[in-house]
Amino acid sequence: MARTMAKQTSSGSLAPWLGVALIVILFDQPTKIAVQKVFAYGVPHALAPFFNLLLVYNRGAAFSFLAAAGGWQRWTFTALGVVAAVVICHLLKRHSGQRMFCTALALIMGGAIGNVIDRLAYGHVIDFLDFHVNAWHWPAFNLADSAITVGAALLIFDELRRVRGSR
Repeated sequence: MARTMAKQTSSGSLAPWLGVALIVILFDQPTKIAVQKVFAYGVPHALAPFFNLLLVYNRGAAFSFLAAAGGWQRWTFTALGVVAAVVICHLLKRHSGQRMFCTALALIMGGAIGNVIDRLAYGHVIDFLDFHVNAWHWPAFNLADSAITVGAALLIFDELRRVRGSR
């Protein structure tokens, strides 16, 4: 009985997952601040034949979706990020024993909060990672976006693994 109670108590802990999200934020925010202080807007700094550091601002969502809208998107995407973080906290609490699932959610939450911080502080998201092939450039992104992408990939992998295991 005591062993069951201890497992239930520890399995509902948000702390490790909030720690993962915090680590994402603690890597994301200083890199954005450093890039903003060191680089001029829109001037690429080549680090490899396929990669630049390039300070750009994204007022929209992924791939600059709705970037040219009248300003309402700042608050819409901020609210969406906050709602996502609240929902993710609920899911983390309910499923805290599922390590891959929770790691994925924590990465997504950390990235979402990192971008929410940008929207609140600057009115836009700071992007600076620019991958390209000759003149074709992937839209610039940041570490928060990378964490969201890795988290989404882990969610897909976890679900595929779970479906395969149920056969």
